[in-house]
Amino acid sequence: MTVITRYVVEHKGVEKFVTADKKEADQYDKMLDVADNLSEYIEGKGIKIDMSVLEELSIMLSKNKDSLSKLLKGVTAGSLLTEEKADVVAIEPKKAKKS
Repeated sequence: MTVITRYVVEHKGVEKFVTADKKEADQYDKMLDVADNLSEYIEGKGIKIDMSVLEELSIMLSKNKDSLSKLLKGVTAGSLLTEEKADVVAIEPKKAKKS
């Protein structure tokens, strides 16, 4: 018999993330907490955004908190996006040779 430990991150009654790694689950849970704080802050500033857009925006900002921090310190969006693209390597399939 195999025993499997699973960590389930639930947010507002919805299962959002399942993993076998407790640290990963804790990080995801913290990211969702930060996203909730961002949503509350944005709403508190009087910005009217559809709830689904607000949730998506808050999660994106929370997931990219390191990049957001750089932007707030004056790094340009263009240079930051270029840096992030450099971290992702696109692998294209080889084209078949014509005989």
